[in-house]
Amino acid sequence: MTKGKLIIVSAPSGSGKSTIVQWLMQQHPELRLYFSVSATSRPPRGTEQNGVEYFFLTPEEFRQRIAHDEFLEYEEVYADRFYGTLKAQVERQREQGQNVVFDVDVKGGINIKKHYGSEALSVFIQPPSVAELRRRLESRATDTPEAIEERLAKAEYEMTFAPHFDRILINDDLDKAKAEMLGLVTDFLV
Repeated sequence: MTKGKLIIVSAPSGSGKSTIVQWLMQQHPELRLYFSVSATSRPPRGTEQNGVEYFFLTPEEFRQRIAHDEFLEYEEVYADRFYGTLKAQVERQREQGQNVVFDVDVKGGINIKKHYGSEALSVFIQPPSVAELRRRLESRATDTPEAIEERLAKAEYEMTFAPHFDRILINDDLDKAKAEMLGLVTDFLV
């Protein structure tokens, strides 16, 4: 069995990343795309199961694994609230022939790309403009004006990392962006 490849996707909030990635995975099973299963130190929510949605670790276990260099990337989002990608899990998925998809922040994406080099395709999905991103976030009506301003400031910062990715996909038309993403991934996997 051929070892799976890696697809890294990063984008500012509101760029359409999740919509594009979900479409690609649901509509194109022939690509054998599977999400990487991340680790977290937060407790399971609802019906979440260990090893399915996340690997649930205590903050102490997470720190021990950091000390043993077991993560491709990780972040302490809040005090004792960690999220990260375990190297061994990615390798297990690849050995099963899965092409592993990472939906990660820009720094995590850059770290994974550094680790895997040409075995990984990194794509940065960008909104056409900050003004359009503002319009999208406001039309969602899920955030306070303050939260929108925070997301926009973070988005402007994240967009400065775009040149570190293999490809930049500008999502100014969702159908066009989906087709472009399909082309990028298909070309990379063959």
